[in-house]
This record gives sequence, C-alpha cells and structure tokens, in this order.
Amino acid sequence: MTTESTDAECLTLSRNLRRRGAIVLAVFALVWAFAGGSGIAAMPVAVTLGVVAALVTAGAVVLAYRGTAGPVTRLVRLPEKWNRGVGLVNTAELVAIFAVIAVSNATGHPEFIPVGICLVVGLHFFPLARLYDQGQYKWTAIFLTAVAIVGLVVLAAGTTAETIRVVVGLGAAIVLWASSFHVALRG
Repeated sequence: MTTESTDAECLTLSRNLRRRGAIVLAVFALVWAFAGGSGIAAMPVAVTLGVVAALVTAGAVVLAYRGTAGPVTRLVRLPEKWNRGVGLVNTAELVAIFAVIAVSNATGHPEFIPVGICLVVGLHFFPLARLYDQGQYKWTAIFLTAVAIVGLVVLAAGTTAETIRVVVGLGAAIVLWASSFHVALRG
C-alpha cells in the first residue's frame, strides 16, 4: 500500500466519521426535542416544536453531507482498537440508561429519568472525544452534563415531571444540534 492510498483512506475515514457523527448527533437531538415537546401541554406549541425540530434535524443532515464534502483540514488520529473502545463505551452507556430507568421506576421517581439519561449521555462523550479524535465532543459532554445538573436543580425546586422533560429535553436537543452543526462545518 502506498502513502498516497493510505492518505486517501485516512481522508475518507475522517470525512465519513465526521459525517456519521454529525448525523447521529442530529438524530438524537430530534429524539430529545420530541421528549422535551412531550412535556408541553399546549398541543399547537408541541406540534410547532416538533415541526421545527424536524426541520432543524433535516438541515443538520443535509449540512452533514455538504459540509463534510469539502476539504478536510485535519485527519483524525484514532487510537489503536478505537472501534472496540467505542463499542464498550456505547454498551456501558446503554446499560447505565437502563439502570437509570429501572431504579427511577422502582423507587417511584420516574421524573428522574430525563435527568439521569442526560447525565449518562453527557458523560459518555468524554471517552468518545478521545476515541474519535473529536475534541469538540468534550464540550458536548460538558454542556450535556450541565443540562442534566440544571434539570436536577429544577427538579429539586419541586417542578413537575413535564417541566423537567421540557428543560432537559430541549436543552439536550440544542446541545446536540450545535455539536452536529459544528462537526459538519468545522470537522
């Protein structure tokens, strides 16, 4: 294999990982937006939010294809066995999410579910930042963790489960969309 083909493969891998990352971030932002919208009692507002969320997500996906099609300014430097690490991190995230749901329901406090899931998702971005060589995922982790903490504070203030879903859901959606657009545009 020549250096040129190796460089071309690295370029393709960098572009594909960024494109996939931007799309995955946008899709999960949509999920969080719908979760947030489920806490809004006024149906016209909830429907409008859903439509806007779908449009923002569609825009992010289009940008993921167009933005990552341009020149790659930095090739990713993946650690050895990075894909195995990603699998382990995502498996741990999934197990932790199920644990949050189970414990929250078992203790009679389902209102903790959005806060707990947001915290788990936020924390899982710390190792992903290194595994994908995407430093901006550290900011995703920090801001999602902050959203979870805000949700916990709002919950401690005695608000309703619906309010928690709106605060955490929309906060997480905004963080994930911002990350999606950043990855698509800046790499």
